[in-house]
Amino acid sequence: MKRIVILASGSGSNAENIIVHFKENPQVEVVAVLTNKSSAKVLERCDRLQVPAFYFNRPAFTASDAVVRLLKGLGADLIVLAGFLWKIPQNIIDAYPNQIINIHPALLPKYGGKGMYGEKVHQAVKEQGETETGITIHYVNEHYDEGAIIFQAKTAVEPSDNPDSIAQKVHQLEYEHFPKEIEKLLL
Repeated sequence: MKRIVILASGSGSNAENIIVHFKENPQVEVVAVLTNKSSAKVLERCDRLQVPAFYFNRPAFTASDAVVRLLKGLGADLIVLAGFLWKIPQNIIDAYPNQIINIHPALLPKYGGKGMYGEKVHQAVKEQGETETGITIHYVNEHYDEGAIIFQAKTAVEPSDNPDSIAQKVHQLEYEHFPKEIEKLLL
């Protein structure tokens, strides 16, 4: 049995999609969701889906091995960032080499880096007049959005699109591809 731990900071729609995708899979289990926001909506989703969830603060994440110990205790085979906004500290990267992946709402290397997430990405795509955007699933390293690319999918950006409609297109790509790519990595 392969064990996934998801890290999320927000509403958790991608986390829920991954949990539901693997719910009936006898080979893969989402064993927990970890969040850095005690008010994150992902906690409500975890409660409804009956998946254990844990909150941690910045010192537990960046100034100790508490999160590494928690991940080890959960037996994580793969750590999946699904809307998680903090940079992963070196001690976690060292403990899980090539076992941490992220999804980014753009075609990296464009529109990546510190501060480029969610609506900020879609606004930048629109402002720059891009004709396409998409998603990038990549390994996590010590730099924001610079790990090796695992998978990309594209969607057209029409002149009539606004940041919200771009976000909807990107979310559809996330929901379609993220669980499948996780499955490919684990099985």
